[in-house]
Amino acid sequence: MILNTEGVFSGYGKVEVVKDFNIQINEGEIVSIIGRNGVGKSTFIKTLMGLLKTNKGSITFKNQNITNVKAFDRARGGIGYVPQGHGVFPTLTVEENLLMGKLINLQKENLKLELVYNYFPKLKERRKQKAGTLSGGEQAALAIGRALVGNPDLLILDEPSEGIQPSIVNQISKIVNQINHETGLTVLFVEQNMALIQQLSQRCYAMDKGMIKGEINQEALQDYDVLKSYLTV
Repeated sequence: MILNTEGVFSGYGKVEVVKDFNIQINEGEIVSIIGRNGVGKSTFIKTLMGLLKTNKGSITFKNQNITNVKAFDRARGGIGYVPQGHGVFPTLTVEENLLMGKLINLQKENLKLELVYNYFPKLKERRKQKAGTLSGGEQAALAIGRALVGNPDLLILDEPSEGIQPSIVNQISKIVNQINHETGLTVLFVEQNMALIQQLSQRCYAMDKGMIKGEINQEALQDYDVLKSYLTV
């Protein structure tokens, strides 16, 4: 098991959003957390990354308790993070953005940029271009590439399909699947896009009102009605 959360509570000030959150992820898995808007998915991811305080419970990563570890130390310890909206540095070039990823993980050798360019050829074509001028899909690819340069053990994606046209979502799904198959990288992502959930998830946790309401295996995920019941009001 690479990641384990037990009874995690968190939120904003006195407002508790995540309540008694328990998930377990094994090394090499691709797992999603799904749910409607406003159920606390991104709040949980921010808690997992240390951007929000864990009010109660514990988070264990690679058999180490990281509940009170600072966000930058979680990143350096092997957790790659792509925030909602992608979070690229708009005034830096594509290559400068990728080089920022080299500063993240001090415990492992960084991936060479050429390997990232192999996964995302468009980034190589645009390596001297300012990131803020890229399309939404290219910015998503850049954000994932920047996280990969740090050679993480766990890659966390927060709403990776946001602002991206369906054809690009499909491409990103295929690339993430390829990376997982070739390198064994563990992936956790939160998402509402049904197509991406079905294409990428090996299993998923369904979330509602800050809590896990069920676990769904890959076969059940292909049932449109089952998936829709967790994603629509």
